Amino acid sequence: MPTLNWIGKDAVVNHHREVPYRLLRNVPELGCGDPGSGNLLVEGDNLHALKALLPYYAGQVKCIYIDPPYNTGNEGWVYNDAVNSPLIQKWLGETVGKEAEDLSRHDKWLCMMLPRLQLLKQFLREDGSIWVSMDDSEISLLRMLMDEVFGRERFVACNVWQKRYSRENREAIGDVHEYLLVYAMDPKKFKADRNRIPITGPQAKVYRNPNNDPKGRWRGIPMTAQAGHATAEQFYEIIAPSGKAFRPSKGRCWGLAEATFKKLRADGRIWFGKKGNSQPNVIRYLSEVEGMVPWTWWPHEEVGHTDESKKEIQAILDAEIPFDTPKPTRLLERVLRIATNPGELVMDSFLGSGSTAHAILKLNRESSETTPRRFVGIEMEPKVAAEIASERVRRVARGYTNAKGETVAGLGGGFRYCRLDAPLFSAAGVINPDVRFAQLARHVYFTETGEPLPRERVPNTPLVGVHRGTGVYLLFNGILGDHSASGGNVLTRAVLAKLPPHAGPKVIYAYGCLLGEERLRGEQITFRQTPYEIATT
Repeated sequence: MPTLNWIGKDAVVNHHREVPYRLLRNVPELGCGDPGSGNLLVEGDNLHALKALLPYYAGQVKCIYIDPPYNTGNEGWVYNDAVNSPLIQKWLGETVGKEAEDLSRHDKWLCMMLPRLQLLKQFLREDGSIWVSMDDSEISLLRMLMDEVFGRERFVACNVWQKRYSRENREAIGDVHEYLLVYAMDPKKFKADRNRIPITGPQAKVYRNPNNDPKGRWRGIPMTAQAGHATAEQFYEIIAPSGKAFRPSKGRCWGLAEATFKKLRADGRIWFGKKGNSQPNVIRYLSEVEGMVPWTWWPHEEVGHTDESKKEIQAILDAEIPFDTPKPTRLLERVLRIATNPGELVMDSFLGSGSTAHAILKLNRESSETTPRRFVGIEMEPKVAAEIASERVRRVARGYTNAKGETVAGLGGGFRYCRLDAPLFSAAGVINPDVRFAQLARHVYFTETGEPLPRERVPNTPLVGVHRGTGVYLLFNGILGDHSASGGNVLTRAVLAKLPPHAGPKVIYAYGCLLGEERLRGEQITFRQTPYEIATT
């Protein structure tokens, strides 16, 4: 398969592995509602935030939606799209080095995107999907980059969203659309499991009731089909109520076997027209329509436009916002309806104005399911994260008074707000003195097993968890109650006797070990010394 090359690629192709794991610091005053709701908003560089979140959410996210910088060259606003924000510039200089001075804006954009996509891939479930918004500025490079990271075979669709409803006169040809690129970890499973989209009023107009059917409105579905793979049961004569005979034309067949047709006719599900002499159609009632199969054209009437989204946010925050093209909540609702179900986790690592989180709360409110969808959102600009995204989600959750003075009822729900804190390990590999047992335990379990700890709370015991028959233990910070200099953190005979039992292989992380090799083998113990044998990046 062809690969994409650019200046600086060699410096970032493995950079996601070098990013240090960092701590997350809870900021309760910026949160909302129940902090245990499962919703999380993180303020900080999304590359570091993604690495920090891996021990918590790797392999658990059903749907990722991101709206990354479009790299248009427009720098006239705070959240610019030229990949020239101070945070990104600082990162490029540190990661790419002097070569960064020669990068084009397209090189910079690719350097920024590659490690983030590589980390995002690790969060997806086996049946998960990722949706990426983009316009013409980088769609060709994005498609090649997604092919490289996710695999071309995982491509699902490139949806076209009509972002404007009025003609654009500033360009040679007016720009009225953007794209939504979709990749799935298992495209066949995605096709089988994806949800249909609700039928709208205009789409329901084709359902009528010309015969006053007590079952309500319906539409006729033509009975003929291509005869390429037809069976003998699909070639037969049909006599209409008027006595007129019908047979499929050359190269065509009936879409139903004769036995099925007869049953539907007996049930009153075949329509021959008002005079009873038209070619037969199968009656399909509006009440039976679960929804429509999604397609790649998303008009503004169905999913909103940028003017709608600006007014939507301004009404909530009663203020102008520094976003040129925010995404309407209806657009995100469409994505989430197709790609997720209640109880599943959604991630947005370029949260921006918070449309994704808002859409999830709306869907949760209308759903009768007791287990709501959950979100993890990351926003790197502190002002945007604290004053726009979190404030927006807080208001729509609790309720607010809009710009017209009208009271808008809250949708319910809440979220925890965190900021990135110090690295878990220093540059020399020493464990940060502020690290608590639970934080290191999650990290140890993840690096040992490649999976997050399968429980919400870390147990207050050295036995962190069991993975495929192997017990994972951590001796740290006096978890056994001995807070002396090395007491309880060194694996000795006495400490071993105090450990919670596990009948099978054991991996024990500890500061040191005074047991001999023979004893370790006899107890089925693999010893790993902290911090040296803990993955730090």
